[in-house]
Amino acid sequence: MIYELEIQESITGKARPRMNTYTGRAYTPTKTKNYEYLVRQLFVYKYPHFKIIEGRIKVTIIAYFDIPKSTSKKKEAEMLQGNISPTKKPDIDNIVKIILDALNKFAFKDDTQITKLEVEKIYSETPKVYVKIEEY
Repeated sequence: MIYELEIQESITGKARPRMNTYTGRAYTPTKTKNYEYLVRQLFVYKYPHFKIIEGRIKVTIIAYFDIPKSTSKKKEAEMLQGNISPTKKPDIDNIVKIILDALNKFAFKDDTQITKLEVEKIYSETPKVYVKIEEY
């Protein structure tokens, strides 16, 4: 079984839980919650009759970043060819966390099933995130 998903938004990294100083309770930041919700909704919209994967899983995530406005034409061409990669936030581990946490209990039972993981950050003219989940 293979699920493929393209999120037509720029990536948001998983933010650390914050602490409410009045109540002393931890909470997930709104930006993180909203992005996870968006990913879940896109998945359910694309696969309305989805079946949770039970076996081992391989996940591929490609995060496409916007090219900075102040970039020269020469550097922009190198970025689009893949010779220059984004070395800016969000960190690659936070990209993985937000995507996998959003699809946990939807595409797969638990993220412990993931035994192969490929993640890449590249430049593109339009920011987006490509996710492929496959049982192998």
